[in-house]
Amino acid sequence: MAELNGKPATLDDLQSLALTNYGHFTSMRMEDGTIRGLSLHLDRLVRDCRAVFGVELDREQTLSYIRKAVEGVAGVAGVRVTVFDPALDMARPSDAKTPHVLVNLRPAGAMPPPPLTAKTFTFSRDDAEVKHIGLHPQLKLRRDAQLAGFDDAVFVERDGRVSEGGTWNLGFVDHEGTVIWPDAPVLPGTTMLLLQGLEAPKQTTAPVQLADVPNMVAAFATNVSIGVRTVSALDDVQFPQDHPVLAALRDAYADIPGERL
Repeated sequence: MAELNGKPATLDDLQSLALTNYGHFTSMRMEDGTIRGLSLHLDRLVRDCRAVFGVELDREQTLSYIRKAVEGVAGVAGVRVTVFDPALDMARPSDAKTPHVLVNLRPAGAMPPPPLTAKTFTFSRDDAEVKHIGLHPQLKLRRDAQLAGFDDAVFVERDGRVSEGGTWNLGFVDHEGTVIWPDAPVLPGTTMLLLQGLEAPKQTTAPVQLADVPNMVAAFATNVSIGVRTVSALDDVQFPQDHPVLAALRDAYADIPGERL
C-alpha cells in the first residue's frame, strides 16, 4: 500500500522516482500506533528536504499524510516516508522544488534479528549525513560482502577510520564497558540518537581505526528495523554472540516510549 500526498499512488506517480532515483526518505517502526523517535524522523525529513531540494517541507502536513496512511493499521508495521518531486527533469534537477510525500507500509520483522557478520570495504558515502535514496553503492558492497560469505558491509574511510554499516550505524564496546560510536562521516540514525540520549551505559564518540577493532570486546549494529543487533564478526575479528552492555542497551531501548501518531 502506498499513498502520495494522502492519495493512493499510481504507476504514473511513481515513474519519476523509479527513473531518476533522486530524493530522500526515512524508515520507521510503528508499534500499536506509536513510533520511537517520531520527532527525530520528522526533523530528518525537514532537514534533508532543505539539503536535497532547497525548500522547507511542511512538517505538519507530512505528519498528516503519515497518519492517514497508517489509519486502521494495528500491531507492528514498517513505515517508509519518501520525499521526491514527480516533475523532476534529469536535465534540470535544479528546477525540482515541489517535493511530494510518499508513504508506504511493509511488514516489520522481529527485533532484534540474529547476530550478523560484516566485511569491511574502503568507501565513503556521498552526503553521508543525508538519508538519500541513492542506495546502489551500499547495496553493491552488501552484495560483495554476501558473496564473500558475510552478511553485510562496513565502510572504512581512506584514512582508516571505521564509519558505518551498509544501512545501519555501528557501535563498539571497549574493555571498560564504554560504548564507542565511530567519529567519522555517518548518517545520524534515529536509533543511534535515541541510544546516545541514555544515561547508561557510559558512551563516547571517538575515532575508531580499523587497527583498533581487535581491541574491542563487542560490536553492534543499530537502526529502526533491528534495534540493537550483535555484530559477531568484523572481517576475521570475532566478537561474542552477546555481551552485558549490549543486553543493557537493548533493554533500555525497549523501554523508550514511542510517540503517539
